[in-house]
Amino acid sequence: MKLLIFLFSLSLTVCGLAADEAKLPVLFHTGHSGIGTGMPGGGGIRLKYGNPMPIDDVAVDFPEMPIIMAHPAFPWQDEAISVCLHKPTVYIDLSGWSPKYFSPTLVQYANTMLKHKVLFGSDYPWITPDRWLADFEKIAIRDEVRPLILKENAVRLFGLG
Repeated sequence: MKLLIFLFSLSLTVCGLAADEAKLPVLFHTGHSGIGTGMPGGGGIRLKYGNPMPIDDVAVDFPEMPIIMAHPAFPWQDEAISVCLHKPTVYIDLSGWSPKYFSPTLVQYANTMLKHKVLFGSDYPWITPDRWLADFEKIAIRDEVRPLILKENAVRLFGLG
């Protein structure tokens, strides 16, 4: 189930209950991926709804439900990292941004404490997988962590192994 954070005000509990009952992971968009940038009024996108902190409440209310925070949550990467560290069923996907723009803090945690909780994502068609992977090769992700991010974490999360 994929939700935008601004839908929190629209019966999030019902969505959470349905996903939890069905044992489905829920994906929430976090931060912004550039959509609306430079457009009048930002294309109507209200950035405040991209703050990932409300996901902490969802993780408390549904402690068994896997939650994926889509995108590196720019400009709230530290908050996303904190929620992901604190809640065992919360993950971060790296879609929506080229890896060359990842913050040093995100790279540090992806290499260490969050190496089993970070997932590949390109945000195709806006960023092609080939472009994303080429940029990923150039950042300081440890060799032993790359396969975790690119495949193994998703295999484990989605029970594909």
